[in-house]
Amino acid sequence: MANEQQQRDRWFIPAGSRPEAGWTDVVDGRVEGWTHTGLRTGALQDGGELRLPADAVERLVVPLAGSFTVAYDVTEQALEGRTGVFEGPTDVLYLGSGTAATITGSGRVAVAEAPTATVRPSTYIARVDVPVELRGTGQSSRQVHNFGTPAALDAVRFIVCEVITPAGNWSSYPPHKHDTNRPGEESDLEEIYYYEAAVARGVQAPEQADPFALHRTYASDDRPIDEFRQVRTGDIALVPYGWHGPAVAAPGYDMYYLNVMAGPDPERVWNITDDPAHGWVRQTWTSEPIDPRLPYEKEPSR
Repeated sequence: MANEQQQRDRWFIPAGSRPEAGWTDVVDGRVEGWTHTGLRTGALQDGGELRLPADAVERLVVPLAGSFTVAYDVTEQALEGRTGVFEGPTDVLYLGSGTAATITGSGRVAVAEAPTATVRPSTYIARVDVPVELRGTGQSSRQVHNFGTPAALDAVRFIVCEVITPAGNWSSYPPHKHDTNRPGEESDLEEIYYYEAAVARGVQAPEQADPFALHRTYASDDRPIDEFRQVRTGDIALVPYGWHGPAVAAPGYDMYYLNVMAGPDPERVWNITDDPAHGWVRQTWTSEPIDPRLPYEKEPSR
């Protein structure tokens, strides 16, 4: 029984449970059964630094809250960042495989990773150049920042994006999977969800408010997996295979997640298969408007 619980818990990383070398959490191939993706999260105050070793991984530096400078090769790149993840998109920096870097600044930062020996040029993407997509309608409305997708970034292996879901809405829905390579139909991709939750924009809440969201993953074949988690800021859910979704923003609390996907397929593409029990829901979106709370953008200065 204890072994079953250990196997189950490897797919959920509570905030701060995998610290390393100044990073709050590090997820990589040292997690049993995890191969193709990685994630680092960290917090900095002025005067501190976080180091990225010159490993054979490509990386995407994503400011969560605050501003940073990334020193690599003979270059220093400033990242304007944002006040927080519910402020809309951020600028990001792609670092090619084998690039060592040092991050300084103040705030919270995430670094998406994927192992590869192939080197692509390091690339800065400004906030204004990040493609913003409003996906779904009604209570399935959410906002997607596609800064690390094939259309926006010349990477080798990973696909990276972030999603804002207003309070009460469902995201990663209908439930879907990408765990089987069927060219042109479905990709084989691991997926990381890094979560944050906050009192809904414009809502006044008491001091004891406890923002949370919900995450679901379940089996699509004979590989067992059954995850239903209450998630809070800093928690990480791993999806090695299986149907996943919904990710639910509880009433009163906005939800954010950063997605990192990569797999063994030769083509870098996100093709999915909906759970046939729920895929029909997409057809209803044509008759509903997009949630009027979207898009979430940088709030004006007061």
